[in-house]
Amino acid sequence: MNLDLTEEQQMLKTSARDFFEKEFPKTLVREMEEDAAGYSPAVWSKMAELGWTGLIIPEEYGGSGFGFMDMVILLEEMGRACLTGPFFSTAVLSSLFLLEAGNEDQKKGLLASIANGQAIMALALTEPSATFRADGINTTAALDKGGYVIKGTKLFVHDAHIANTLICAARTRSWGPASESISLFLVDASSAGLKITPLQSIADDKQNEVVFDAVTVPAENLLGELNGVWPVVERVLQYSTVAKCAEMAGGADWALEATVEYSKERVQYGRPIGSNSSVQHLLADMWLEVNMAKRYMYYAAWLLAEGLPCAMEIAAAKTTVNEAYKHATRMGVQLHGGIGTTRDHDMGLYYRRSRQAAILYGDSDYCHEVVARQMGM
Repeated sequence: MNLDLTEEQQMLKTSARDFFEKEFPKTLVREMEEDAAGYSPAVWSKMAELGWTGLIIPEEYGGSGFGFMDMVILLEEMGRACLTGPFFSTAVLSSLFLLEAGNEDQKKGLLASIANGQAIMALALTEPSATFRADGINTTAALDKGGYVIKGTKLFVHDAHIANTLICAARTRSWGPASESISLFLVDASSAGLKITPLQSIADDKQNEVVFDAVTVPAENLLGELNGVWPVVERVLQYSTVAKCAEMAGGADWALEATVEYSKERVQYGRPIGSNSSVQHLLADMWLEVNMAKRYMYYAAWLLAEGLPCAMEIAAAKTTVNEAYKHATRMGVQLHGGIGTTRDHDMGLYYRRSRQAAILYGDSDYCHEVVARQMGM
């Protein structure tokens, strides 16, 4: 196992950092928090031109043909930049579902549109139960006159308000195990009976409630095998968990570096606060936690990319990154003093995102339960 970046990966990392520093300053982050759409079409177009929206899409479908480890590197820089917008929903989640479950027509049509920046997609998976288990899906899809009629409510759907197409998970039969009763559907966001309502969150990350009130979709919009797609959902959730860890690790890295620099510059009682041993120990703890979390994340990403069993490692990475990101931003706020508590300070952006991201794809309690089960407990 070699986790060193290749020359090409280092170039991707460097170019991404330069791009976001120039094109997505914190002033724009704040503007996007207040903006109803929550993203910059200009920045989105530029990312598409760079090939990033199609990074993991094979060249035969119009993408860049890079691997998952390359996406991890890019997402780490996006997390560091506090990027807002539909990249995760579209270029990560939706691309993975289409690659895993799509037929040739669906891949050629939608993957090409994602790669060139024209398509914005969202995953409608979670419901009021707020679980990522098959038995938490109660939305139904019934066959009717050659199509499917979807009824139910989805919550916490990121970027649904700007999406062209939704991927909806629904029960397609009422008997048997839940894991053998779930299907996926491609739903046009302009369909009759579809209602999208924005939800407020601590991170202003554009989550939505999506109500399917007898929404009809053509039979050819079935994505993957009827009643047999849950293993695909589980695989994609593994990838998305590691991808979210990468974003969070980038944010934690920024919080650490910003706090170290501030501690060198902030003078109290005639000397920098970083010269105090108590502050140095806090910063050392932050460095240890953040870098350990990044190593867990990269190890889990490597196992996943190699197709090796890694349920325990993914859960370990998620809980480690959860706590490292929360701790880094908490200490960042504390060491910045009063200014760090304000909404106008950059640290506050990362503090709020760390709290929101920690519950996505498994909070720390859930991850500990997964690790315990993998230990045979």
